[in-house]
Amino acid sequence: MVQDSMKQVKRVLWQILFANLFVAVTKIIIGSIIQSASVAADGFHSLSDGVSNVVGLIGIGLATKPVDSDHPYGHKKYEFLTGLFIGGMLLVIAVQIGLEAIQRIIEPVTPQFGVETIAVLIATLVTNIVICVYENKQGKRLNSYILISDSLHTKSDIYVSLGVLLTLIGIKLGAPPIIDPIMSIVVCGFIVHAAIEIIKPNSEILVDKIAVDIELIKSVTMGFTQVIDVHEIRSRGSENELFIDMHIVIDSEMSFEESHKLVHGIEAKLKAAINPHIQVMIHTEPHKKPAE
Repeated sequence: MVQDSMKQVKRVLWQILFANLFVAVTKIIIGSIIQSASVAADGFHSLSDGVSNVVGLIGIGLATKPVDSDHPYGHKKYEFLTGLFIGGMLLVIAVQIGLEAIQRIIEPVTPQFGVETIAVLIATLVTNIVICVYENKQGKRLNSYILISDSLHTKSDIYVSLGVLLTLIGIKLGAPPIIDPIMSIVVCGFIVHAAIEIIKPNSEILVDKIAVDIELIKSVTMGFTQVIDVHEIRSRGSENELFIDMHIVIDSEMSFEESHKLVHGIEAKLKAAINPHIQVMIHTEPHKKPAE
């Protein structure tokens, strides 16, 4: 089931890759022809979408490797490392665009373009919207952090493209050409915001931030009358691969077979109540009766 899901993620990434490359090349060519810093910056931002698709494909390839003696928990975290790389790549691109924008503020250049240019940019904007909606929907359906991270990357591209369009229209209506590099600075802001949105959830999983509310786990576990107490509850992981471990206190006279059955019952109830992908480790402790 997991392997099939990863194959679908790969297929989506390949589809998005070709679409992103088409959009990026179109914007970069137009930006060079009309000498617009903001359009060129938007194009390189779109090109980074394509690069992130390639990185995503590599990450998925590593994440789907089977469990081995050196990786008893599998290779799933490569997916989240890939997400961090995509976020980091966005930050580097933001710095490059910012430096170029500052240079254009010092030495402004007036973009030269016609209605045809605006029409083409509108077409690429619509393409980006379709890509973002499709990729985000598939990411949620397949529980893929790579697809969701990449869709956030593309989402920032939508806002950037919209800003660039407004800039060109403004220049066409008589606004000073300096608004072009200023819009590039705004582009940087959107890119940095997208990078943070990608880095934060992926890093939280990698550093084992709590994944399930402790009170919810306690409520489900204490629903079993045989459980006297539960403590040292911990959780980590992602929606596709959750790990929970805890200690439960049970009657010291309960047989091994009964306690084994209880543990399996708790695990089944947690899977039904929270997530079917949960792996539970339960340590049983005997209840210490007060001395008479």
